[in-house]
Amino acid sequence: MTVDPHPWAADLHRLHAQVWARLVRGVGDRHAPARHPTLATVSPEGWPEARTVVLRAADPLAGSVDIHTDLRSAKVVSLRANPRATLHVWDASAHLQTRVEVTVSVLSGPEVAAIWAKVPDPSRQSYGTTPAPGQRIAAALDYAKEPEAASFAVLRCTVQALDVVHLGPQHRRARFERATHWAGQWLAP
Repeated sequence: MTVDPHPWAADLHRLHAQVWARLVRGVGDRHAPARHPTLATVSPEGWPEARTVVLRAADPLAGSVDIHTDLRSAKVVSLRANPRATLHVWDASAHLQTRVEVTVSVLSGPEVAAIWAKVPDPSRQSYGTTPAPGQRIAAALDYAKEPEAASFAVLRCTVQALDVVHLGPQHRRARFERATHWAGQWLAP
């Protein structure tokens, strides 16, 4: 019999806790797999969109995660048209795939001023480029980085569900939903 190196994957409560622990770790650890999840949205024209983002906050009690972005980015346009999105994290060392289904609120201006005040200068360079993100330019470096608080936004992602697949010696899949107070349900992998 093969010993599962991840015994937490066999218990719904421990699996749920493990997922949140890994999300929280992603906020503070640059090398954690959850640090750079893929954010999937749908454009206003109906095209699927996916991009790597940086996890900036994870709150298991509130059931939310935060991402910072430029207010003028295409993802903000997409999220204003359809505020539903999914974050995807693949954690190879744990053999763990996590899909985080979220509804997203775009926060900006005075409601994010306290967060902007804590953003280090090198990171601020990403918010306020000229021209705006996604605009055509003549050459690869024909843009200027001009940090501007008015261009800074926080995507507050309220977690609606976690769909978790553990690819250990025996594959396991579970779904946790806000609507059921995160009770958890095993699914066929």
